Amino acid sequence: MQRLDFESAVEKIEDKIERLKIASGQDKASTEEEIQKLEQKAAKILSNIYSKLTPWQITQVARHPQRPYTMDYIQNIFTEFMELHGDRCFSDDPAMLCGLAKFNGDPVVVMGQQKGRTIKEKVRYNFGMPHPEGFRKSLRIMELAERFSLPVFTFIDTPGAYPGVGAEERGQSEAIAANLMKMSGLRTPIISTVIGEGGSGGALAIGVADRVLMLEFATYSVISPEGCAAILWKDGTKGSLAANALKIDAASLLKSGVVDAVVPEPAGGAHRNPGDTFNNLKACLTEVFSEIKHTTVDKLVKNRYNKFRSLGLFTEE
Repeated sequence: MQRLDFESAVEKIEDKIERLKIASGQDKASTEEEIQKLEQKAAKILSNIYSKLTPWQITQVARHPQRPYTMDYIQNIFTEFMELHGDRCFSDDPAMLCGLAKFNGDPVVVMGQQKGRTIKEKVRYNFGMPHPEGFRKSLRIMELAERFSLPVFTFIDTPGAYPGVGAEERGQSEAIAANLMKMSGLRTPIISTVIGEGGSGGALAIGVADRVLMLEFATYSVISPEGCAAILWKDGTKGSLAANALKIDAASLLKSGVVDAVVPEPAGGAHRNPGDTFNNLKACLTEVFSEIKHTTVDKLVKNRYNKFRSLGLFTEE
């Protein structure tokens, strides 16, 4: 387990637990009681640490390389997943996973940004940053979902849309804008979940939904803390200051109405106990889906449009 800087208080205990497990070998009974006590102590310390995380520390958890990614959630929450490829305009973008699946027996569409773990995977998935063809692929699949009245589940986990020259040449901003317009009026239920980083327009391009959920230690923001700091203070190292100002954590976003529910994670984050995270999210998705699946399409679209139009504050002079 790769530990973060603020987890140093629990590092020695966890290392000792690992050494005891290795040393015990076949004679597990002799160390079982001591291991149990150390595990309880470590869990208590972790719970205390994670109950007081700053927005910058939450950003580090959201970016943890061992955190579950979109495909992990698809494999553990849905069944019969079949991936669909290509935008029918330019190419297929692996950074945006799209496909058909079943959720508790109901046929649905699922999609989300995918990151890689190995160097080869990171390059293949472009570090979770889609090109225009990724967004156009998701748009094509959403239109397919609308045609066959299939609910759409999206999983948001991206630093942002890819800002390269080629992406700009192929209409990155237009592709995102087309998604926003289509999703605002898509005539089928949409549920979005922020599972890691929710960065900029790349996140919002699959985030205009009837219900927006967010994992407890995920982030959702118009820009990364480092990017914000580079603009405001000309110093990207002041990301911690920017994170506080941006209100990128789930609790702040729930309070402001940007997200509709926060899904709890185990102490130490989703990467320490993926199984419980999958169960927590599936239970929340099941509850939310049951609330909206029987709502008329006209009412869904009207409520979705009003939901996003009412976000934020403004004054008239």
